[in-house]
Amino acid sequence: MRLAARPSGLPAPTDWELTAEPVSEPADGRLLVEVSHISLDPAMRGWMNDVRSYIPPVRIGEVMRAGAIGRVLASRHPDFAVGDHVFGRFGVQEYAETDGEGVRRVDLGIAPPETHLGVLGATGLTAYFGLFDIGRPQPGQTVLVSGAAGAVGSVVGQLAKLEGCRAVGIAGGPDKCRTLTEEFGFDAAVDYKNDDVPAALRKHCPDGVDVFFDNVGGTILDAALTRLARGARVIVCGAISQYNNTEPAPGPSNYLSLLVNRASMTGMVVFDYADRYPEATAELAGWLADGRLRAREDVVEGDVTAFPETLLRLFTGANTGKLVLRIR
Repeated sequence: MRLAARPSGLPAPTDWELTAEPVSEPADGRLLVEVSHISLDPAMRGWMNDVRSYIPPVRIGEVMRAGAIGRVLASRHPDFAVGDHVFGRFGVQEYAETDGEGVRRVDLGIAPPETHLGVLGATGLTAYFGLFDIGRPQPGQTVLVSGAAGAVGSVVGQLAKLEGCRAVGIAGGPDKCRTLTEEFGFDAAVDYKNDDVPAALRKHCPDGVDVFFDNVGGTILDAALTRLARGARVIVCGAISQYNNTEPAPGPSNYLSLLVNRASMTGMVVFDYADRYPEATAELAGWLADGRLRAREDVVEGDVTAFPETLLRLFTGANTGKLVLRIR
C-alpha cells in the first residue's frame, strides 16, 4: 500500500494506491520476509504530512511506513535464517526485502505476534520510558493518563500501579471506562464523552496530578493542566485529537499552570531510547509472564487492502488496546 497523496483531514481512499510487484530472491546481505502482522499507530498520521518532525515524512509513491512482524522466507544475511520470525519497519505490504537494519528476532514462544507489536513492542517501550524516565512517578502519587484505553495508555496505567501510584484514566464511553478499572486496574476512569471532565478530575484527583501522560492534546490537555500538583511532570507522547485538523492546532491555554506549580512538560519519542530497548523489554516480558501486566490487542483480519479503513479506527475511537492488522 503506497501513499498516493497527502491527506487533508482524515485519510481518504484516494490517498492510497495498491500496487503489485514480483517477489525476487534477496541479494547478498539481504533477506526476504513474508509479513503477517502490521502495527497501526496514531503516529502514522503525522508521517503522512510533509512537515519537519522527528522522522522524515513518507514520500508520495512510497510504501506506507509501519512496524510489522513476519517470517523469513529467504536469507543471504548472516544473522537471519529461513523460518525466523522477525520484527522490522517492513511497511504495509505482503513481502519485504531488507538489509536487516533495525530487524530483530521475536520469540513466539513468549507471546504471539500481536503482543510483540504491543506490550513487548514500541507500545510498551513508549509507556515504559515515557512514564519512568520522564514521569519519574513515586509511590502514592497520582498518575493521570489520557487516551487510557488505547495501546500506550493502557500500559501506562498498569505500570503506574506497579509503581504503587494511583492511576486515573481518561477514555471515551462507559465500556472503555469499565475496561480501565476492571481489566487494567485503574483506580478511576473519566468518560470524556459523557462526564464534565474538569469536575471529574477534581473528584478523582483531589490532591492534584503528579504525572500526566498525554496521548490526546487539545481540551483534555487544557483540563489536566488545571489540576497539576507542585512539581508535576507532563509527558507529551501524542495528540491524537489534533492529527486530522485542517487548521493549525491551538496551543494549551492553561500553560501558565506549569509556572505556578513549578511543573515541566516534556515531549518523548521512543526511538531516542533504542540502546535501552533490551532492558525494558525484559522487564515488560517478566511482568507479562507473571500476570502483573495485561496485554490487550484489537486484531483485524484482512489483507493489505483493509489497511486504509482499519487505520481510521484509531481516530474514531473504535479500538481498545493495540490495533493490529493480521494479513496471514
